[in-house]
Amino acid sequence: MGHSRSHNYSSHHDLHGRNLVISILLNVAITIAQVIGGLVSGSLALLSDALHNFSDVISLIISFIANRLVKKKASLKRTFGYKRAEILAAFVNAATLIIIAILLIIEAVERFRNPQEISSNLVIWLSVIAILGNGFSVLLLKKNAEDNMNMKSAYLHLLTDMMASVAVLVGGLLMKFYQIWWIDSVLTFVIAIYLVVMGWNLLKNSFKVLMLFTPESTSVKAIVEDIQSIEVVKNVHHVHIWQLNEDEIHLEAHIDFHKDITLSEFDAILNDIEALIFQKYDINHINIQPEFGKCDAKDVIVQD
Repeated sequence: MGHSRSHNYSSHHDLHGRNLVISILLNVAITIAQVIGGLVSGSLALLSDALHNFSDVISLIISFIANRLVKKKASLKRTFGYKRAEILAAFVNAATLIIIAILLIIEAVERFRNPQEISSNLVIWLSVIAILGNGFSVLLLKKNAEDNMNMKSAYLHLLTDMMASVAVLVGGLLMKFYQIWWIDSVLTFVIAIYLVVMGWNLLKNSFKVLMLFTPESTSVKAIVEDIQSIEVVKNVHHVHIWQLNEDEIHLEAHIDFHKDITLSEFDAILNDIEALIFQKYDINHINIQPEFGKCDAKDVIVQD
């Protein structure tokens, strides 16, 4: 038995899907333009930005597929449905972000040792186009990213790519007016480091959800103390708290009572516990196993 947050789940995800499709189409166009421009101009920064844009396309497609899957209904074979699809998509996107960043660092170091003259005019114009395209995509996904890890992974891909395009533009201007050819490699390196930092945070957070870790903002100790403060409750043990997806936090526990209460009495106590835990800790799915005089481990955390 549990509480659920009130929100229009279907329409919310339809909006996510529409914004993702628009962003995918924009980034396909940007990627094609940057690959051609990078090969013609000889700019590593422009090619690296194109590679990152291509990773954006892949990540956005993954996010879109996850967005579709999460709406599929649960079944006898899939009792949770595909509710974790978006978390898995966030994990995959974060991992690709880091891998691409490492490849860019290797290429930047190699090009820094052997700087090449670059057609700066083409670099400047293509970077401006990329900034406008990615900037529009960032605005589309910004609100969605505030409460959805999958959308945040797509948003970060686009945000970092927009910043990369800004760096490429700055580099193109420096090369055009001051002939500083090595700036192309330095900017690529800086972009890659930033990608590693952003990707690592998202990878770590999505990994914690996939591994069923207790959410960082949730205190098991405080929850146990609150439940045990109820007069008829003797002990709370075998506690498990995990985040299923962006919308659901689950709690299951065994509660040992001082006396052999009736089922109707337990239902009344359960309603009080559900209301308390939802209002205070935002946990909306609660499963309680009542016990009386049962001989088992009474530790809060037990390795089942």
